[in-house]
Amino acid sequence: MYDDIVLFVHIVQQQGLASAAQKLGLPAATVTRRLQRLEASVMRQLIHRSARQFSLTADGEVFYQAYAGLVEQLEQTQQQLSGEMNVLAGPLTVLAPSNISTGLLQPMWSGFIKAYPDIKLELILSNSVESMLSSGADLALRIGPQESSMLYQKRLGSLKTVLVATPEYLASNAEPRNIDALELHRLIGTNTLATWSMVNSKTKIKQEIRPRFATQVNDIKLATQLVCDHLGISLLPTSEVENLINAGTLIQILPSWQGPRRDLYTVWPSGKLLSARAKCLKEYMEEFIQQSNVNISDC
Repeated sequence: MYDDIVLFVHIVQQQGLASAAQKLGLPAATVTRRLQRLEASVMRQLIHRSARQFSLTADGEVFYQAYAGLVEQLEQTQQQLSGEMNVLAGPLTVLAPSNISTGLLQPMWSGFIKAYPDIKLELILSNSVESMLSSGADLALRIGPQESSMLYQKRLGSLKTVLVATPEYLASNAEPRNIDALELHRLIGTNTLATWSMVNSKTKIKQEIRPRFATQVNDIKLATQLVCDHLGISLLPTSEVENLINAGTLIQILPSWQGPRRDLYTVWPSGKLLSARAKCLKEYMEEFIQQSNVNISDC
């Protein structure tokens, strides 16, 4: 039964019977038969049968959560004893947000690939938060703390958020001289910053604003582009706008006021031993953020 449980965990992590069979080098019929044998032994259906979409039943989700960490720990302990976990070569799967990875942190990825050419980095970028436990990834880079108790996480630093607009927009609309004057302007919002909790860096006065957005989008890069198209004022992370401010494309308005900081975390499963490859990237990211000139406040 143990071998069938291990197979079930791999099926979930690969999001399908066929992909699990391919990864494990097993015939598809064998994978199906062994899954059916496991379901018969526990007297529960664990996976919904569908050719188009993979999904767990409620019992399957409970079963996976109960055994995934144990299976991964046993497999990685075996790998560590065989020496595979200590080699700085081979595959390394990492989840990360698209915007910051293709912008502010792009030099970090290039630097790591150049420094460790034998590590095959599979970098999966998405602005949606994919579950680490089901993805099978080694590490993830996340903005904001993760709620799951099944994850370890370490804070790398935080990104400031600032108010910006273009000179062209401000030429047609009087630049706000105080925080209350923002309500007279067209404001562009993002779903990650629906409420603007502002702090004055000089006076330490705090003020929470619930903006009436003229436009609201669920993508920070698009919000940045809308601001660059002279369509209004937005509160955006420095990772998106610092270069644009330096180039004069955008102007930081009310510079003494800053929005909420967006904390950056390295995340990995609590039941998983980090390989030498994963440890190497984790330390590389920490060192890059601490030593670089990017606008990230360290811990």
